[in-house]
Amino acid sequence: MSGDGRDALRADCTNCLGLCCVALTLTASADFAIDKDAGQPCPNLRDDFRCGIHTALRPKGFPGCTVYDCFGAGQQVSLETYGGHDWRSSTPATAAQMFQVFPVMRQLRELQWYLTDALERPAARSLHAELRRALEATERHTARPAVDLAELDVASHRGRTAPLLRRTSILVRAAAPRRAQRERRGAELIGARLRGANLHGADLRGAYLIAADLTGADLRLADVIGADLRDADLSDADLTGCLFLTQTQLNAAKGNEATVLPPALKRPTHWIVPSAAAT
Repeated sequence: MSGDGRDALRADCTNCLGLCCVALTLTASADFAIDKDAGQPCPNLRDDFRCGIHTALRPKGFPGCTVYDCFGAGQQVSLETYGGHDWRSSTPATAAQMFQVFPVMRQLRELQWYLTDALERPAARSLHAELRRALEATERHTARPAVDLAELDVASHRGRTAPLLRRTSILVRAAAPRRAQRERRGAELIGARLRGANLHGADLRGAYLIAADLTGADLRLADVIGADLRDADLSDADLTGCLFLTQTQLNAAKGNEATVLPPALKRPTHWIVPSAAAT
């Protein structure tokens, strides 16, 4: 599957019934302007299930909404699991179940993203058969009836798949110069000064890189699964071949037009500074 083939694993709000705007809890903070309990519709959600301030989320105090990506779970739950039946016209019990199923589906779709990424890696060819089986098993879970999805033990399924993704990471990162590899799994690098750092093939799984300065850093083939990149500066950084990078991580970070991205990912709109001519 090519980078373009991962389009099905992206959020498509036009085919979703506003699930993330209802199912999730919001906490008043720098990311969200309000408190909102899970199951309570956001006051900005319109009758047509669209966001009333979509084009002004950041200035209105909702930058967290621009970061979030459901990996296409919203449209799958809305159109496939529930056949287009919306939570407003459903019974309270069905609506509550829908809100329970949505985060389960998101985790499964995220795992599909990682497995698809792994299958695109020639260096992991020896694992492709196992990866395909894992992907097919995950896809079968996403097709389950709502009642089964609500009770699915996603943590166990992810736990069975995690070792396979780690083996993929080792094979892929072996192509990086050994002297350049850095083992920083789970490292606390909040606000770290890593400008121009050689992190080619680094293990950054679960690393805390909040507000880290990664300007001009070499992140080629780095494994960033679960890494927290909120407000990390990726300006001029090279993320070619970056392992398990997601759109959510990019959306949460800072960058510019010179940041080199993998082809499957899109440059966040807030990274692009309008030119003087345009203003």
